[in-house]
Amino acid sequence: MARVLVLNGPNINFLGRRNPGIYGSRTLEEVNREVQSKADSQGVELSFFQSNSEGDLIDHIQAHWGQVDGIIINPGALTHYGYSLKDALIDAAVPVVEVHLGNIHAREEWRRHSVIADTAVGQIAGFGWRSYTAAVEVMAGLLRDRQEA
Repeated sequence: MARVLVLNGPNINFLGRRNPGIYGSRTLEEVNREVQSKADSQGVELSFFQSNSEGDLIDHIQAHWGQVDGIIINPGALTHYGYSLKDALIDAAVPVVEVHLGNIHAREEWRRHSVIADTAVGQIAGFGWRSYTAAVEVMAGLLRDRQEA
């Protein structure tokens, strides 16, 4: 069974309270339940982690080095300046899918650039909590393709 980390950066723990017009009304726990359900249907084992600290996210990635097959990450505001996080994702040497609840490309100019994007296989943004379930489906397919190659 493929093993995937689902990482969430700063302020994602405030889902359901934080600007529902952009981020939706579901809490992170509710989103994680939807994501877990999708993972179960795809035969993917998930491990969830959220932190408001870049260092904690890096430590978590490093603690799982060699133990996971992929990473799905919503870096939150670290999307725009998290170079240390980017390095940790590169060092993980597994496929990375970047996820955003809102469409970062339709927001303020400073939100449109991701320092993570060129590290990731791809980016899914703008579909609310469904961005995560889409990322699980994509990741499962990528990992199946790798096994078949």
